Amino acid sequence: MTVEKCTTACKANNFQYAGLEYAQECWCGNNLSPPGAPAASGCDKPCRGNTTEYCGGSNRLNAYYAGVVATTSPAPQSSTSSTSSAQSSPAQSTSSSAIDAPTGISSSATSSSSSTTSSSSSATGIPSGWTYRGCYVDNANGRILSNTQPSSTTQTQGKCITACQAAGYTVAGMEYSNECYCGKALINGPAVAAETQCSSSCSGDATQKCGGASRMTIFAIGNLTVLDVPVAQKTNLPGKWEYKGCLSEGVGKRIWKYQTILTNTNSATECLSRCSQFGFMAGGLEYGTECFCGDVVDIETAGGTVRPENECKTVCPGDPRFYCGGGGRLTWYAWSLDDPLYKWTYASGNAAGQYRFYVPGVVVPLLTTLGVNGKIQFVEKAGTGPPNSTGAFELDPSLAGDFSKAWRTMRGLKTDVFCSAGMTLPDKAGRQINVGGWSGTSTFGIRLYWPDGSPGTASINDWQENAAEVKLQKGRWYPSGMIMSNGSMLVVGGQDGSNGAPVPSLEVLPRVGGVVDLDWLRRTDPYNLYPFIFVLPGGGIFAGYFNEARILDPATFETVRTLPQIPGNVNNPDAGRTYPLEGAAMMFPQYAPYSDPVTMLICGGSTNGASLVNDNCVTIQPENPSSNWTIERMPSQRVMPCIAPLPDGTFLIVNGAYKGVAGFGLATDPNLNAVLYDPRKPLNQRMTIMANTTIARMYHSEAITLQDGTVLISGSDPQSNAYPQEYRVEVFEPPYVLSGLPRPAYTITNKDWAYGQQISITITAGDSSNMRASLLGAVSSTHGNSMGQRTMFPAFSCAGNICTVTAPPNNKICPPGWFQLFILDGPTPSMSTWVRIGGDPAQLGNWPPSKTFSKPGI
Repeated sequence: MTVEKCTTACKANNFQYAGLEYAQECWCGNNLSPPGAPAASGCDKPCRGNTTEYCGGSNRLNAYYAGVVATTSPAPQSSTSSTSSAQSSPAQSTSSSAIDAPTGISSSATSSSSSTTSSSSSATGIPSGWTYRGCYVDNANGRILSNTQPSSTTQTQGKCITACQAAGYTVAGMEYSNECYCGKALINGPAVAAETQCSSSCSGDATQKCGGASRMTIFAIGNLTVLDVPVAQKTNLPGKWEYKGCLSEGVGKRIWKYQTILTNTNSATECLSRCSQFGFMAGGLEYGTECFCGDVVDIETAGGTVRPENECKTVCPGDPRFYCGGGGRLTWYAWSLDDPLYKWTYASGNAAGQYRFYVPGVVVPLLTTLGVNGKIQFVEKAGTGPPNSTGAFELDPSLAGDFSKAWRTMRGLKTDVFCSAGMTLPDKAGRQINVGGWSGTSTFGIRLYWPDGSPGTASINDWQENAAEVKLQKGRWYPSGMIMSNGSMLVVGGQDGSNGAPVPSLEVLPRVGGVVDLDWLRRTDPYNLYPFIFVLPGGGIFAGYFNEARILDPATFETVRTLPQIPGNVNNPDAGRTYPLEGAAMMFPQYAPYSDPVTMLICGGSTNGASLVNDNCVTIQPENPSSNWTIERMPSQRVMPCIAPLPDGTFLIVNGAYKGVAGFGLATDPNLNAVLYDPRKPLNQRMTIMANTTIARMYHSEAITLQDGTVLISGSDPQSNAYPQEYRVEVFEPPYVLSGLPRPAYTITNKDWAYGQQISITITAGDSSNMRASLLGAVSSTHGNSMGQRTMFPAFSCAGNICTVTAPPNNKICPPGWFQLFILDGPTPSMSTWVRIGGDPAQLGNWPPSKTFSKPGI
């Protein structure tokens, strides 16, 4: 704003007087109207466009006769007078008007008025507070109001204003008799037009004027902001974003697939902040309201091309000072490479690990568990295998090289385990329990297996089940299970059989009272199946389901704390994390002395509707009252992932798909890549892209950590013509297996530990000065859920080859159960030994009360 710009504009619009206020506002009129009066001081604000001049002050005008242009200042010229600002209707001959010429006189000129009538219109039915502000030229540089209301054959000033007010706008404009437009400012540098040019009678009231041809009759409430012709936003961008230019979309394809429609709020600041929050380093705005996020490399891949800036000229609805692309054109930005949002490691050679074919399979498993006998138990849903299948098999890893001896057929299952839950009990036998199932009696099923034998030594025990005597209180399909801190079993959620009604409750085994109703599961059905449940070190129970999480009291199961909503993906905050929008969850390792708050990790998932798969992991410290979810972008999208905890404290992310949701035939494009997640690294630098497999592992696939530190990968039952049922079994060998470094070894006598107890082991191979110990909980793997997962690094010290491991201190840090004890020499783990920690406080060794089941006692 300068004195010359203002006076020139006022003269051009046939006004006799010009006034400048607040350093940037220009006012025009034909009289100096009361209560305005000369002011002795206050016109002390330098003009924004020329600081050698004054442009009024706060409620003060430097007033000029429009025929005189003064440019000397900073002292006001003798041809001007300083007045206190008076405001009246710009349509009256005695009015003042905030002017914005086509070339732009101010970036945000404002005016307000108390008049509600004009000489050219009869304003009736006008909502209180709204006043007429003049006739303006529309569409010289684009629409001057951002929102279009439906045209009406009964249009009136009051009808249009009422519609704008109801939609939350403060400016209303009528045009061509029947058109109505709304906004919060006049945009695109509109010029004031002569009153005679807004001469079209309103279609609903001939006594009122509703604009004209490319002319708008403008009403507003409060201050009227008039903005210059927009430009691309190149400064004051969030974070490390940089303006890059205007792009065309590729032929027949989008450059970036993550699209968010921000009808009223889209702007570079809004869009780019969203992109960077989810780890995207390129962003673009299109058609005004569309926000896209992605990567710079996508431009070339999709065939995008650089275009002149004047092709990106659609106003941003969230900030009309700027452009947000155009039709098929993107105003685009990139995050500075000097400070990238993420740093993934691209491993190669042995550092990438490798998939290795392990053994031909005899079963397409639903759930896998590594037993305390060192063998792997597989159970399958009825009808998956051959008609005569028993539904249960056991694999001896020591015989994996001899297919004829590796597999044992098991018996004893009486009902269908389809989409059941599994746990390893803390009784002295380490029995496995399987609960729930597909339909009818199966949903109430309780099945037990007592692992016997050892690698290389035959096992003879089978599954045991008696649905007539031992069953759940509620039938459950897709439940989760967990060993509580008191040693009891917790069973949560599910449905009443195949695609049946929700079962929004929990129950405890051995039975204690009735079921506990959970309103939060009822409210989020059907997207909360196989919820993630963990005992927290503070004693509460973490429950993650759909896109929510909370902490429960372990005695009453009442909610202790509702956690912030779990973020979804960049264009859908409601993306889910549990079946059928299936992700996977882990608890970060706990390190002695266990004083740091524990962190929960959830990776992958999907969305309803379009099923755009998540490409991020999220973490939170649930017991930290001020903690919120942190988003880490993954190298690729992944629904139905499996995560296996490794003995060195890292996590291996495998399996799943790029597109779809969990279920039969509902996902495509398998994700064949493994990713290693290292919680010890800085945030956004924790992921390493590892080796690929050639085998699609989709719905009903699993991953469990074996005693040699490799990960057994099995299953896939998508029931799709594109992807077969998968019998082949693989192992993933992490880098520590391929390094060539010798494994440490140890012997241990005491395998039944009390809390806080110090246990001696003898090192028989390796350098004890560089050793540490880790404990991995017994896991049952199904549907991205690793029931029983827990990783701990207990206190460990050595004197020569005699080392001491100190058991975790209590049942909250370490719920009672069975754990693999690894000794690590640098990065390399030993073979593990199973140890039990915390005993059997719930006396599960004497349960259940039925002669059908063998019981080890306590």
